[in-house]
Amino acid sequence: MNKLDNDTLPASLDQDLGFAPPHDVPVPYMQRTRTYYAALGYPRPYRWAQFADVSFAPLAKPLSECRVALVTTAAPYQPDKGDQGPGAPYNSAAKFYRVYSVPVEPAPDLRISHVGIDRKHTTAEDPRTWLPIAQIQRAAAAGRIGALASRIHGLPTNRSHRTCIDQDCPDLLDRLAEDGADAVVLLANCPVCHQSISLAARHLEANGLHTVIMGCAKDIVEHVGVPRFLFSDFPLGNPAGRPNDEASQQATLAMALDLLETATGPRTTRQSPVRWSDSPDWKLDYSNVERIPADEVESRRAEFNAQKEIAKARRAEDGLKTA
Repeated sequence: MNKLDNDTLPASLDQDLGFAPPHDVPVPYMQRTRTYYAALGYPRPYRWAQFADVSFAPLAKPLSECRVALVTTAAPYQPDKGDQGPGAPYNSAAKFYRVYSVPVEPAPDLRISHVGIDRKHTTAEDPRTWLPIAQIQRAAAAGRIGALASRIHGLPTNRSHRTCIDQDCPDLLDRLAEDGADAVVLLANCPVCHQSISLAARHLEANGLHTVIMGCAKDIVEHVGVPRFLFSDFPLGNPAGRPNDEASQQATLAMALDLLETATGPRTTRQSPVRWSDSPDWKLDYSNVERIPADEVESRRAEFNAQKEIAKARRAEDGLKTA
């Protein structure tokens, strides 16, 4: 037989057929973080949250009559906590450990230096890529939603499932109830952010609020199990569109609102058709130990341990347990 097996197809035939490169798939963040932290000397794999059942509450009224709230994992800027600007390195000192709430107006200064975004392929220079305040205000002005809630709520990126479920999720629900929110748009940035946001969406939906997540870590969100998820295949830190690209930001929010309104059941994922760039090669780099030189692994290990101590001290400042 002359018939070629799929495994033996030459690369030139892939190109002739118009196939995408093999790595042009969603980044496997759970696998990447597992091998990355093992290389740093932490071989015990992290247990990502996972559920079989997912609550789902269809909108009880048109979205044009709903009060919509924003939930973010971004942190309020703290001038005394080091570099938190565009291109800042990972900064544990800027972390927060309890849910906070800030007014939508004037627009708050919220930043993402405290979480593990993709610092090689994005710089956090445009806050609209992780917090679509202006976009959703335009949606309210146009009548797409009934109103934007008066406060934005910040959700910590607690690695502890129990802390997130028992402390942060009920706290967030209480604050949203105070605001009279009907629906919630939740935006995730780092890998753990995606888990925390997913746990929050599950809790809110189980208590009658309608939720949609905007994020970039497909495997984590779908592993947890959520009602609605708009997936943007972008580097971490850009759940609301490409930086300095207003058209993509508006389109991304529009897709999230459409999903919030039209999903018919739980575990509904929609993928944005907007591409980050013409090349998918950026997907090869994030926490990929196969592409990190051995001497750099050593320096990253030292930096990671130093950041752990900074975070421990930061928690102590807040009067929280450091374990």
